[in-house]
Formats: sequence, structure tokens, C-alpha cells
Amino acid sequence: MIADSAYPAQSSPGIETIVADADGAEVLQNVLARVSNSKHVRPIVYTDLELSYLTEADAPGVDGYRELLGGLFPDSKPISLPHEQIIGNLAKAGQNFQVLIIKTRMTIPYTTVFLQLDCAYWSADSERKLRAQMAGKSRR
Repeated sequence: MIADSAYPAQSSPGIETIVADADGAEVLQNVLARVSNSKHVRPIVYTDLELSYLTEADAPGVDGYRELLGGLFPDSKPISLPHEQIIGNLAKAGQNFQVLIIKTRMTIPYTTVFLQLDCAYWSADSERKLRAQMAGKSRR
């Protein structure tokens, strides 16, 4: 997760929080570049639903940030969920997986981006086909 500077440290097991002395957009771009260079994982991207309701008058810089996000994910729009739901999902993920939260210098509210790493060499469609095959046939 790439979070703004006010994001609280979560105490759930499996969650580690680090602080990056960098802007949120810069950190996000850096993390995405590293993930895209990986052959084994791809990100499923989640953003705060609240972000789509903020105005420039309420949160200066939010329009530019939304524009940046649109440029980073031109082919697949991020999944937007309420902020509290994303926090809950993190706590659940931390029960089984290692979760890293990177707090940035970002001072625009609701700019959290959660990257769920999925398998890059096996698609969701392939998994559905396999499960359907397993349900209908015996093993080889």
C-alpha cells in the first residue's frame, strides 16, 4: 500500500509500515515500475472511493493526482472501495500474508493506493477453467 502522510500505523499481525521521504506519486510510480519489471506478479489496484468525490477546493492538488492515476492505469481502471473497507481488507490480508505499507509525504486525503499482487503467469480465466474442470472430472 502506498499511503499519505497521515495514514495511521496499523497494528495487525503481518503488516509492516515504513516511511518514505518522498511524494506519494513518486513512490507509487517507483513501486509500479518495479512490479511491472517482474515476470511473476501483476498488481490488482485499489483506490479509495472517497478520492472520486474530493474537489480541488477541498483538497488542493487532488485533480492533478487523479490525472496522474489515470495515466498510470490507462488500460485497467483501479477498483474503488471505501477507505474503511480497504483498511479492513489489509487487516485480513495481514493474517495470511506479509503486507507492506509505505507512508509518503503526500498531504492529499484519500490518496491511498493498495496493490494486491496476483500471479502474472496464470490468469483468473485460466483458474476458473481449471476449477470447472476439477469439478466435472476426475484426476488424470
